[in-house]
Amino acid sequence: MNCLALRYGDNIIVIDAGMMFPDAELLGVDIVVPDFSYLVENREHVRALILTHGHEDHIGGVPFLLSLMNLPVYGTALTLALVERRLEEHDLEEEAEFHEVNPGDRLEIGPFGIELIHVTHSIVSSVALAITTPLGVVIHTGDFKVDPTPTDNEPFDLHTLAEYGKRGVLMLLSDSTNVDRSGYTESERAVRPRLEECFHRAEGRLVVSCFASSVHRLQQILEVAAESGRKAAFLGRSMLAVTEIAHNLDLLDIPDSILLRPQDIMQTPADKVAVIVSGTQGEPMSALSRVAVDNHKHLSVRPGDMVVLSARIIPGNEKSIYRMINHVARRGAEVVYGPMNPPVHVSGHASIEELKLMLGLVRPKYFMPIHGEYRQLAKHVSLARHVAGPALDDAFVLETGETLEIDAQGARRGPTVNVGRVCIDSGSVDEVVEDIIIRDRRHLSEDGFVLPIIAINKNTGKNEALPEIVTRGFVSLEDGSQLLQDARQVVARTLENSTAEERTDWGVMQEKIRADLRRFISKQTSRRPLIMPVILEV
Repeated sequence: MNCLALRYGDNIIVIDAGMMFPDAELLGVDIVVPDFSYLVENREHVRALILTHGHEDHIGGVPFLLSLMNLPVYGTALTLALVERRLEEHDLEEEAEFHEVNPGDRLEIGPFGIELIHVTHSIVSSVALAITTPLGVVIHTGDFKVDPTPTDNEPFDLHTLAEYGKRGVLMLLSDSTNVDRSGYTESERAVRPRLEECFHRAEGRLVVSCFASSVHRLQQILEVAAESGRKAAFLGRSMLAVTEIAHNLDLLDIPDSILLRPQDIMQTPADKVAVIVSGTQGEPMSALSRVAVDNHKHLSVRPGDMVVLSARIIPGNEKSIYRMINHVARRGAEVVYGPMNPPVHVSGHASIEELKLMLGLVRPKYFMPIHGEYRQLAKHVSLARHVAGPALDDAFVLETGETLEIDAQGARRGPTVNVGRVCIDSGSVDEVVEDIIIRDRRHLSEDGFVLPIIAINKNTGKNEALPEIVTRGFVSLEDGSQLLQDARQVVARTLENSTAEERTDWGVMQEKIRADLRRFISKQTSRRPLIMPVILEV
């Protein structure tokens, strides 16, 4: 959910607007985006949205921000193409004002002079931002690693960063994702020997799964497939969309006559096929998850096939990924995944030595780590103090909603602003899920619900028969038969002990039944199911 606002006077620029996938406790929620209320409250001051790269945790919230306010959006060609695809899904593409920019370009937006600096990352067309303000230069690294041998031969622009460092930088905002990893992050090219070994060793079909946005990885897979005499097929909605976009922008070079239609995969000799699939994180309806349970119309995994997971296991996804790997293994295929040497996957984020290099080149007066959990931000601050020494005036760890104020007197923490998370159901910009709904879902998932059904005669105000009780997720019929019989008696007594006037007011009766039944169930079982009395008038 990366999203940062930089304000000078009455001018605000927004850097990135990401989303995240929900934690396990957010039941039924599809995605989570930032609460943009601060920006909406200051909409007349917001000048632009600038995107550093095209990963979902940096662009996934753009449709939700643009549905609230119309903003010019700046980004590289691939980044904007990926955003446009997201906007089409929400029927918002006609309203968007896009400005395509390239590394080396300079923008003038209000009091901000912005230069885009090319950085290497796990997605192509990533940039850092050097933002010149009346107070000094702020450098925002975006996500980065320092790859000395990128597959597209476009090196990290360290020279420009060093130039800014010589002239003086007010503040550095730097990626902290891999701060707890020592040494250097390996180059993207380090994956190629392992890919070649897999292509050479696979007797049957080779199924390679990677993040759809990893265009560098896709390029290497296609090249090795061509060298080994295999045809390549793409499976998965996101994989097809991103490869088409990258190919149209000349960022992905597809060798001649290598492509195989998905419907021809099973008709082609197994040792002549490589299938590139999305779904590395075991997402329930992803292409790889369906292949794993033999539920994909174009691909079945069989003994002798090899499945390669060329992606990291994102914390929190372990169960679903290992479950998927188990399904593939049951089909007799070999699964290649996890840490190994040479690696089958390399990170796109800078390790400690590269973070030190960034601090040494930029030499900021103030430092603020971004993109990471609190423990990583705190560790990055310690690293900055160690590397910069007395040259660093101060470093700050800010949490969501906290602000940092800088003026001629120095830097200090400012007031907090109203920022949180907005839970979205079914991916629509309109389907916002309130906290109370999530609380009810959690309640239902833990203790189930109880429905007392009471039939009341509208003439006499008396109940016609003993109340019925329906439950789900609370007790089984066999185990809870006596408990439910006793609960029926509790409801009947509540009705008998109510006055004729109370019995004609259904709101009062529902509340009395709910209170008495909750007390009884809690005493008998120490559980608190959701109780919803239903009163029928007969």
